[in-house]
Amino acid sequence: MSLWKHPLYFCIRIKLILMKMKKIIMAAMAVASLSYAGNSLNAQTMNEQKLPQNLSAFPTGELNVQYAKYFIGNSYLAPLTSNAALGCPISNVTFEPGCRNNWHSHTKGQILIAVGGKGYYQEKGKPAQLLLPGDVVEIAPDVVHWHGAAPDSWFSHLAITCHPESNKSTWLEPVDDAAYAEATSQGEPRGLASTDPELAVILNNFIQGETTQYGELDARTGILVTMASTIAMNTVGEYRQSLEDALAAGITPVEIKEVLYHAVPYAGMAKVKELLSVANEVLTAKGVRLPLEPQSITTPENRWEKGLALQKSIFGERIEKMYEVAPANQVHIQRFLSANCFGDYQTRPALDVKTRELLTFSILVSLGGCESQVKGHIQGNVNVGNDKATLLAVATRLLPYIGYPRTLNAIACLNEVIPENK
Repeated sequence: MSLWKHPLYFCIRIKLILMKMKKIIMAAMAVASLSYAGNSLNAQTMNEQKLPQNLSAFPTGELNVQYAKYFIGNSYLAPLTSNAALGCPISNVTFEPGCRNNWHSHTKGQILIAVGGKGYYQEKGKPAQLLLPGDVVEIAPDVVHWHGAAPDSWFSHLAITCHPESNKSTWLEPVDDAAYAEATSQGEPRGLASTDPELAVILNNFIQGETTQYGELDARTGILVTMASTIAMNTVGEYRQSLEDALAAGITPVEIKEVLYHAVPYAGMAKVKELLSVANEVLTAKGVRLPLEPQSITTPENRWEKGLALQKSIFGERIEKMYEVAPANQVHIQRFLSANCFGDYQTRPALDVKTRELLTFSILVSLGGCESQVKGHIQGNVNVGNDKATLLAVATRLLPYIGYPRTLNAIACLNEVIPENK
């Protein structure tokens, strides 16, 4: 037997390749430190969105027509290697939300490396395993299994074929909706499942089964307001997870950056700066070239004028009164609010005014101790078309992250500005 065909040599070679791939991916991906996502996306809404362009650092490829009969839902295939003499073909496989392949096995096994979004892997007779970027699955020969996306997220993994010259796949029955729902409903917050399993179950049931099911908040808005809240609280792990959710949902890099910029005048640059570095790391790893295209539409000469006009369009006569009652030694703060908070940041067109007011509400209630400002921006939300039901849905969505005291304070402000009988 020649050396290159020797099983031990092959195993060593695969291990070396895997180690190298792991280094590349870990350098190229931002691995979420906790996976419990308060952003339970509606699968139908996700499916209506176009294929995300920044799901991972690897190409998405073309619609996987050749193997479509073995999949429920659409998948995409991008071969990454072409030299057959290397004996180690690698492809990037991307699944739309809810997509999974049939139960199947490989006579020589397979290696999967998760690179984008959120997915699952399950072996016959065992619980499903949640997969997040950086996770590696070593599938032994002839083990019956399936893998695919979560119901609420796009998902990509690298598929490495072992012993391709003799590796045969056996395709079995589909993973029906009931089996898939049962498998994916048991996904527990990453990192807590092994150390604090009871807490993991409580959190998962509360977030996925209760708070995200309240109200009619659309998937995109749910992600954006949660992201704004994590910025306000400077929770790096949860912010990183919100980034993955946003990219998987098709939220653009410009919009992601804009949420950070929007938070600066409310949460302060000290909190935002660290998370800006996290965003840059994740976006760069996914192939996004920085800096992004400019968004500013003001100049040093007109920023105050445009900011003041935007303030008045949201809050009306209240802005004039704020200028009138401000003591002479404090008028500069009012001018800063107009020129900086609104002129420098909120005139930027990447997010519309309704979205921005929801983000402001989310940031203020997450900070705590800002009840006066919360009330003002509740009225601002109403003025731009966000009703009480929407604001209550936002407060409910943020409850697992900010806790009951801040949530109850937000609801008290909400009831004061918009009484129930109105």
